[in-house]
Amino acid sequence: MLNLIGTYECKADSKGRVMMPSALKKQLAPVTPSGFVVKRAVFQPCLELYPMDEWNELMAKMGRLNRFNRKNNDFIRRFTAGVKTVELDATGRLLIPKDLMSFAGLSKELVLSSAINIVEIWDKEKYEQAINDAASDFADLAEEVMGDVNDDNHGIS
Repeated sequence: MLNLIGTYECKADSKGRVMMPSALKKQLAPVTPSGFVVKRAVFQPCLELYPMDEWNELMAKMGRLNRFNRKNNDFIRRFTAGVKTVELDATGRLLIPKDLMSFAGLSKELVLSSAINIVEIWDKEKYEQAINDAASDFADLAEEVMGDVNDDNHGIS
């Protein structure tokens, strides 16, 4: 499993091509030959870039869902809406499809933010707003998600 590190500011050209920052490109080098999947994020107005191996692992889990359950079918359809395969070109650029750029409201100024094993692709302004909006709630969230060491369902300390 990948453990990506870093947040990077970059620019998209008029065709939606983004030069992958060199530090991120080095981290992604082992998985670059297999390609990537880019999709709409579930909870935020951004995109998610999955290395193909990570995507295939997630799809294997989703493939075990009972397709005769309407909620499962609806979830799968919505989760995979707009999914596209992408690759880095010979110069290290990623072409973000226009429909996905539009969905996430991406402009010229972007932020690529590592999220463990995927990369979130944000409009810079929206990213800064999301970070600022969450700042006041982060301590409570951290305590709830990571803090209870005696609970079998939560906590990693």
